[in-house]
Amino acid sequence: MEMRQVAGNEILTQQLLPLLHEDVFWTSEKFFIAKRKEQNDRHQQYRGAAYTLEPNLKANPGGLRDIQTIAWVAKRHFSADSFEELVEHHYLYPNEFFELLESQDYLWRMRFALHFVSGRSENRLLFDYQADVAKMMGFGDEGKAPVERMMKRFFRIIARVSELNTMLLQHFEQAIIQKPEQTNVSIINQDFELVDTLINTRNDRIFMRPVKLIEMFLIIAQEPSIKGIHSHTLRLMRNARRRLISGLIDYAECRRMFMSIIRHPRGLGLALTLMHKHSIIGAYLPLWRNIAGQMQFDLFHAYSVDEHSYRVIKNLHQFSQKEHNHKFPLCSQIVQKIRKPEVLYLAGFFHDIGKGRGGDHAKLGAVDALNFCLSHQMSKHDSNMVAWLVEHHLLMSVTAQRRDINDENIIRTFGEVVRDEAHLNYLYCLTVADMRGTNESLWNNWKANLLEELYFNTLRAFRHGLEKPVEIRSKIRENQQQALALLTEQQVNESQVKDLWSEFRVDYFLRYSPEQIARQCANILAHDREKPLVLISPVPYRGGTEVFIFTKEKNNTFANTVSFLDTKKLSIHDAKIITTKTAYTVNTFIVLDSRNKPLREKFYTKEISHALVEKLSMEGVCILPQQNLSRHIKQFKVPLKVNFIKIHAKNRTMIEIIALDRPGLLASIGEVFQKEQLNIHNAKITTFGEKADDVFTISTAENNALTDQEKEALAQRLINDID
Repeated sequence: MEMRQVAGNEILTQQLLPLLHEDVFWTSEKFFIAKRKEQNDRHQQYRGAAYTLEPNLKANPGGLRDIQTIAWVAKRHFSADSFEELVEHHYLYPNEFFELLESQDYLWRMRFALHFVSGRSENRLLFDYQADVAKMMGFGDEGKAPVERMMKRFFRIIARVSELNTMLLQHFEQAIIQKPEQTNVSIINQDFELVDTLINTRNDRIFMRPVKLIEMFLIIAQEPSIKGIHSHTLRLMRNARRRLISGLIDYAECRRMFMSIIRHPRGLGLALTLMHKHSIIGAYLPLWRNIAGQMQFDLFHAYSVDEHSYRVIKNLHQFSQKEHNHKFPLCSQIVQKIRKPEVLYLAGFFHDIGKGRGGDHAKLGAVDALNFCLSHQMSKHDSNMVAWLVEHHLLMSVTAQRRDINDENIIRTFGEVVRDEAHLNYLYCLTVADMRGTNESLWNNWKANLLEELYFNTLRAFRHGLEKPVEIRSKIRENQQQALALLTEQQVNESQVKDLWSEFRVDYFLRYSPEQIARQCANILAHDREKPLVLISPVPYRGGTEVFIFTKEKNNTFANTVSFLDTKKLSIHDAKIITTKTAYTVNTFIVLDSRNKPLREKFYTKEISHALVEKLSMEGVCILPQQNLSRHIKQFKVPLKVNFIKIHAKNRTMIEIIALDRPGLLASIGEVFQKEQLNIHNAKITTFGEKADDVFTISTAENNALTDQEKEALAQRLINDID
């Protein structure tokens, strides 16, 4: 069909050409089936998702290969040589023909620019090339914005191609391959019918009334036998969508039906999927159009804003389905009990809708959400709840990942914003759905456990009373008593335990559970103190692996430890550092492997333990050589920022350091703290794609909070030494 003579006998070429259109090689039906299977298999490699950080311009869903598949199937059947001839055969309408040409032209130009920039035949739009390709295509070269504009246009193009591909291949099968007697038709109502498992219109002028567009999706939600939309109806729907002068939200009947879809048990299943795929959400809600295809040029956000929001809503809906209870038991338990899940679903629609407009997207989205809810006849209470969730949708993830959630003051501050159990339930479910929908590869058990622990700590505070914090001395006594009971069961000498405890400061008994205290103390008592003690827990703790270190206090113990763990491809997510009265350091690190999983293999953990003991036994500084930046990280610039966060503790200072997530970053920060003679008490290590956002609780050598002058000097030294 697309054969070209490169060399050889021209007569033989002319004899072969007509044979290609006969059934000698393929029948039209077999060719179609083979090409459709080939496309489905190719799409499966991308998990059906076109919105990836580094798309393949040719093979991605909606890419050049999908355009070719449309052409090949039709050309084989009609013996056509061009798209123009497919219009003559009424397979393509003129507007569809021009849309395909426009999409193909953009993808061709983009691919040419990619080949030129990469210097080879490369179809993957890697981060390395995106900025140069954007510049070559005329989007500019001022920072991230040109890439984001280029990718927004690209994602909108591939969405149009995907829709045309779905419609035209289905049309080919129904109109040309499938025999009329094999079709089952049943009437749904006076406007719609069911053709096999596809909804179809009974009147070609039905969508002249815009309300019928929304009604069709309500019917899809109500009728479980419907599995998709008929190609004929897709064609009518596409034309009607383009004729719309204003958003469907302007029609009172559309607003009523839209809320019926949201409230229907199956409304956020197939109905929402098809509304998203065919741009009906944007046709209903003009604000959604602004985020359609909008990509953020970073490694954290794996999807465009609209695709991410869609995935968040689907995650929330999944919590309501009992067959998924085993995946997220707590979220499922909450959502299946709440009386108005639509409050949660609408928060999913609006939580990121303010992005791309400048300013705080959460506050902008909260205003939009409130206006939407009130215009859709929701109560003022429910409307305010949706707006509150949108405005605070990042609160729980930030608190869980960057604060010490075992600190009563942190829980009280968080609880004061959340206010009550109802807000907490909604916020927890929205946070889990949001974090999962941002980048699946970054979601792990560690984050799941952090959120769950914050949820239960806050719930206990609500039931106990926020104004009645837990008395610290009683908490210490309780932890000591439970730990001593566990040690006694192991036949550990009580007097030895109490002698050891006399070396520890009180915060040790606050920051560790009785089980951890018992395990650590039993091993310390049985160990030769002249050597470092390293314990790697065989059982995951909060979804990560606990690395415990007890050793004589030395310069750069923290820096040496984190540098060593970095070379083993282990990511640190949490660290507790305590110094005893007898100049020993008690350090605990929570780590995950390169797959974001806790360590499982005993041989590997034993090897790490022995190697770390050797490193910590060395005298002086033993910082390991830094590794090279990865290909992805090289494309980004993250200026180092230092922020000091106000906390309740009078003898502590909390510092937030934002920087490029490069190998050796934590070790470099530790070295600066050591040079400034600062003590690290706690560290929360969070990575957002290419950006590290690390929060440390520190004090001076005299165990005091830093003065304003000391803060300024520290910030300047961090910028000078690390940035």
